Amino acid sequence: MLGTEFRTGSPIWIDLGSPDTQEAVDFYGAVFGWRFASAGPEAGGYGYFQKNGGTVAGLGPLTEPGARSAWMTYFRTYDARATARAVTDAGGRLRAEPVSMGGVTFAQFTDPQGAQFAVLQSGQGLQRASEDDALVWVELHVPDPKAAIGFYRGLFGWRSQEMEAPGMTYQVLSIGEGDQQEGSFGGVAPLRDDREDARWVPYFAVADADAIVARVGGSGGSVLMPTANVPGVGRIAWLADPAQAVFAVLRPDPRQP
Repeated sequence: MLGTEFRTGSPIWIDLGSPDTQEAVDFYGAVFGWRFASAGPEAGGYGYFQKNGGTVAGLGPLTEPGARSAWMTYFRTYDARATARAVTDAGGRLRAEPVSMGGVTFAQFTDPQGAQFAVLQSGQGLQRASEDDALVWVELHVPDPKAAIGFYRGLFGWRSQEMEAPGMTYQVLSIGEGDQQEGSFGGVAPLRDDREDARWVPYFAVADADAIVARVGGSGGSVLMPTANVPGVGRIAWLADPAQAVFAVLRPDPRQP
């Protein structure tokens, strides 16, 4: 289960790059009840989404020319520069060189199939996870799941386990140490449509997926995939905010551990 005790390869942080940060604050506040706290005048507009006193995500303005609004998933590494070398050696691309700031080091990449991700060299990250209105799962959608698993296994030592899902074979990912089920944090699925971009999609746990979908529609967002029940998983929906950043929600099946 995705948590806040971070080990190598754990999702440790997520943030949103937005062309209009105030619009994003208003939208996610209406949908999840998040509040925004600035990181200070020296942070260039960056800050933190918080819920019940804990940080659930980051938010900042887009900084790359022509960049589109999107959620970025960061994975923990003990050596960001070594990971950067491993990414390029394995056919990935360096988007942002490792930068150290405030005692942490981070870098951003594009994997060989075009999905963007990042790493964070730090012991501190999200303060809330796997609870309502917080990150619960991350999911990679790529043309070739097998090749993707090989790439990320080389970086983080991830394990994978096949699971049958409606219309496809799904691969559940877990970190490379400890119990495989307890260490699961995400999955890999083939692209549903060749016209889609490869990407990591964050899932936020919710108490009522249908209510969230209604809030998204009423707050200027859009529904990409309406609510549906996935046996043994829960009730999910794919959504986009007003700037078209894609995310998903999950009301977990209460029978799941």
